[in-house]
Amino acid sequence: MADVIEAIASHRPYRQALGIDVALDEVKKFKGIKYDSAVVDACLKLFKEKNFSLPS
Repeated sequence: MADVIEAIASHRPYRQALGIDVALDEVKKFKGIKYDSAVVDACLKLFKEKNFSLPS
């Protein structure tokens, strides 16, 4: 899950960073489909409730 969030939110040579909100929307959209529900819940809790952020 961490690699998905980081890959979407961060700048890549072939595209600009899409941001953390886009990354979190992606994991929410595919919760229980592509991504384990418990892992998505833990990830969302870290970012939304615990104010976790990726290093810049």
